[in-house]
This record gives sequence, structure tokens and C-alpha cells, in this order.
Amino acid sequence: MVIAGLSGDSGKTIVSLSILAALRRRGLKVAPFKKGPDYIDPAWLSEAAGFPCRNLDTYLAGFDSVLNAFTTYSHGAEMSVVEGNRGLFDGKDAKGTHSTAGLARLLSAPLLLVVNTTKTTRTIAAIIKGCLEFEPKTHIAGVILNKVAGERHQRVITESIEQYTGLPVVGAIPKLGKDADIIPGRHLGLVPPAEYMAADGVTDKLCQIAESYLDLDKIIDIAQHAPRLNEVKTTAKKTETPSVRIGYFKDSVFTFYYPENLEALQAHGAKLVPVSSLTDSKLPEIDALYIGGGFPETHAQQLSLNQSLMESVKAAANRNLPIYAECGGLIYLCRSLKWKDQAFSMAGVFPLDLEMSVKPVGHGYTKGTVDTDGPYFKAGMVIKGHEFHYSGVIPGQDEITSCIEMKKGVGLGSKRDGLLFKNSMASYMHIHASGVPEWAEAMVNKAKAYAQTKNGSGGGNISGFRIACL
Repeated sequence: MVIAGLSGDSGKTIVSLSILAALRRRGLKVAPFKKGPDYIDPAWLSEAAGFPCRNLDTYLAGFDSVLNAFTTYSHGAEMSVVEGNRGLFDGKDAKGTHSTAGLARLLSAPLLLVVNTTKTTRTIAAIIKGCLEFEPKTHIAGVILNKVAGERHQRVITESIEQYTGLPVVGAIPKLGKDADIIPGRHLGLVPPAEYMAADGVTDKLCQIAESYLDLDKIIDIAQHAPRLNEVKTTAKKTETPSVRIGYFKDSVFTFYYPENLEALQAHGAKLVPVSSLTDSKLPEIDALYIGGGFPETHAQQLSLNQSLMESVKAAANRNLPIYAECGGLIYLCRSLKWKDQAFSMAGVFPLDLEMSVKPVGHGYTKGTVDTDGPYFKAGMVIKGHEFHYSGVIPGQDEITSCIEMKKGVGLGSKRDGLLFKNSMASYMHIHASGVPEWAEAMVNKAKAYAQTKNGSGGGNISGFRIACL
């Protein structure tokens, strides 16, 4: 089952979470998936389902890889629920490439359309009829109404949809008033489960929505009529015996890791060692460090107070410890972060000062060409990823070394991304290991070399390109 909407903020997430939580409470094993690049929604989908959520992104990973991931990670589940993103037909271009509708067709999955009914009635039927005819091979199987104003409002819309489109209305969620924000939001979307103290009480509210306002039996019946998918034949990947220790920041600050990225490191022979950016005073005995994304800006004061860990990270970088960082990790490795008129010191591996903006600085898919050999990527490689950051470089600073020319996206600005220092690399670009398989192998190889020498191997003299912070 794919849960889609006519636009962002249509109610897809609350519907997906409610269905997952209610089916889990009924005793069903449900596999959750999220279409597109995202970390926060998948974290909540995992919480609701009690089962790890996987991202399905045909841009980042390719169509075959996504189909394989779906068949692999839904294996053994009684039902799979995929939350779409943006509007049903919205994709990378005017053709709708990489849209939710395209993903539903790839998976041969029936689709429920969530519609925000605010200040409209019969027009909704016309919009849905247009969706049915726009890409006819997309199997729209039912409609869920959201933010319904009352019984009459619901009746008129339901009758119009069923009369003019023939689709069943399988749910109608009223305006929930003060209870509408079951999960609070902030600048990147919802607050992650790791930071939300009341996360345990969310499940009860979600189940109440599903049982009160959704026809779960009909939804299950629609999903049961999905055509059978042929299994994708793939060669089993051999997991090597752990030979190196790779640390990664794992706490309420840094939570943005694709499971496939961590699994890829393990498959190549890494033992993962969690590190807390808030409470650990120094790095443990590790051979490499991976710092993912997260919300360092909301924890900036706490992070800056833990100077002993920052000094440990900087000293390790100077010793050629392999370090790879994405977005929030990049912020941590820079010299300072300015937020709400206050500057907070960071680790200072890169002599660069950043500041938070009110609006996103970079948001969307990215594509870059590596133009300088670095510790993890060779010159000439084309890397696809995504970015969503409110931070950017403060103008007027000295030039800094980088290795990626941005063909799509913002990165650091000036069409550059990928900071380099010895065996450290930091980028605003998030990558998915399925789309950049070279990364995990290179990371583990660097860790092995470091483990053998303990004084680094290569990467100490990177010529790189210099970018001006305009």
C-alpha cells in the first residue's frame, strides 16, 4: 500500500503512522517504507511499526536497487506501507521522473490518496478524477479525507467522490484542533523520536485516529489485492569479519543515518562503535569516525560545552584519523556556528565559520563531480545525494580546500562542496550507500590503513581546489 497526497502537508504522515500503529496493535507485522530522501519521517514510521523503515529513492539508488530493497525488506511482513512524498505526480522534472506515482507503479502497489478538504467540497471529486486520468496506469484504489469540518462536509465530499470517480472513501479525519500536532515540528519537519520526551504516548493517539476515522478492514482488503511481485534475483553480499572499529556519533543530536550506510560499513568489515557527542569526553579507540546529520544547532550550547570531545576529534583529525561527515557533521567539524545572534565554538577541524538562516540555504537533490582525489572519492566520480540545511558559510572568510564541483544543489556555495583536511572530509551532501557503493569500501580501507600505521596513510597533502566564501 502506498499512501500519497495531492501536495506536501496533506496529511500523509499522520495517516501512514496511524495505519502502522493500529495494524501493529492488531498483531500484524507491518514493514514501513518512506519514498524519497528523509530521516525524520522514517524514524517515526519505525517507531509506529516496531520495524525498521527503509527509504525507497529511485534517484539516489536507481530503480532496480529500490525494487530489490522493497522485496528484501518487506519479506516476512504481512503488509507493507509506503509513505509517499510531495504531491502524487511531483518528480524531479516536468515528466514526473522519480514521483510517488512512479514508485507505486514500480512496486505494482495500490495507492490511497490523502486529501486536505479545507474550504472545499465537490471540487475534490474533480481533482481526483483528473488524477485518475492523468497517468491511468497508477492504481489509485481509495481516498482518505483529512481536516473534515463536520458531518455535512464529509457527506457531500464522499458522495461526490464516489459518484464521479467510483473510488471508495476509506477514511475521514476531522480537524483535530489542539490535538492536531500529535508530534511537534520545527525547521526541518517533525521533532525526531530521539528528542521527543512524550514519544511513548504518540502510539495511543495514532491508534485512536485509525480506529475512529479509518476503515482499516477496507484498507487491508485493498492491500491484499495488490498483484504479486516477482522477486529480484541478486547475489548475496558477503559480510567480512570485523577487522576495524569505526565510531559514529549516536545520540539525540546526530540521528540522520540511513541503515544501509551503517550496514555497508559492517559488510566491508567494520565494527560500529557508538559515540555520544554530548557525554563522551574523548573518542574511544577507533580506526575511523563517521558523523551523520542531525540538529547540532538546537544543541549548540551543549555541544560547545563538551570541549574535551571536540579537542579529541580535532587531535585525531590531525593524526590522520579517517573522518567522514555529512551536514550536521560538517557543522560539528567547522570552527563555529552562529545561531540566534550567538556564536558557539565547534571542533575546528576546518577553519570555517557558519551561521543559521531563517529559510533553507540548500534543499533538494544534489549532484556533484569529484575534481580532486580525496580519502574516499577519486577524481572523476559523479555523486548523487540530497541536502536540506539552514546553515551556510559566513561571507568574507579565507578560501578553503574542497573536492566537489556542484552540478545540482548548493552545498557550501560557489558551486563547491566537500571540505578536505588530511583524511577528513565533510559535505552538506547526504549520500545513500546503495547509490554510492564506493564510499563504504573506501571508508573501511582507510580505517584498515590507519589501524596498521596509527599515523595515517595518504591524504596528508591534498592540493584540492580553493573556494572563496563570497
